[in-house]
Amino acid sequence: MNWDWNVVEDFMPRFWDGVLVTLQALVLGSLLAFTLGLVWAVAQRSSKVWVRTPVTAVTEFIRNTPLLVQLFFLFYVVPEWGPAMSPLTTGVIGLGLHYSTYTAEVYRAGIDGVPKGQWEAATALSLPPVRTWTAVILPQAIRRVVPALGNYVIAMLKDSPLIAIIGAFEMLGEARAYGSETFRFLEPITVVGIAFILIAYPASLLIRVLERRLVR
Repeated sequence: MNWDWNVVEDFMPRFWDGVLVTLQALVLGSLLAFTLGLVWAVAQRSSKVWVRTPVTAVTEFIRNTPLLVQLFFLFYVVPEWGPAMSPLTTGVIGLGLHYSTYTAEVYRAGIDGVPKGQWEAATALSLPPVRTWTAVILPQAIRRVVPALGNYVIAMLKDSPLIAIIGAFEMLGEARAYGSETFRFLEPITVVGIAFILIAYPASLLIRVLERRLVR
């Protein structure tokens, strides 16, 4: 099959629609993953068993089940108990919830890496727990884990095509739909593959730069 630039030109409007959906899912999913991951990490360090145990069980369950199964559950099963969600909303929640269990481990490692003396100093100053976390522990922990969090953003980008299964047509979903309609897969799939490289590779370089600066 020969390359046809007319096919590329015809596909581009749908491609840009897919880019928008991809970026929305990536940005919102990342924010959800970072926020929930921090909540999970702090909750797992709670001295209260009734807080620590359920959170650990939930995060382990999510981490050890496929993202695709979770997306199907959110899109097809959850609406039976509550309001239905749009495909994009479901995709954002699915990606964010799934990756929050991994970012929780990243945060946990960062928190464990804070020197014990910092905890002792906060105790000696009689800082309340909230102040200890927000002013002493978390600023140091998060600084250490930014590069690792960035790696999960790239991983989320590469998993974003899964949301097309539930109807949120991101870049690859649009390419597959266009190919099914026109029987031309070469051009749209190639364009999408290049787009993923152009997004992921510069992002990985940025993460390396951040890592070098933050470890100084």
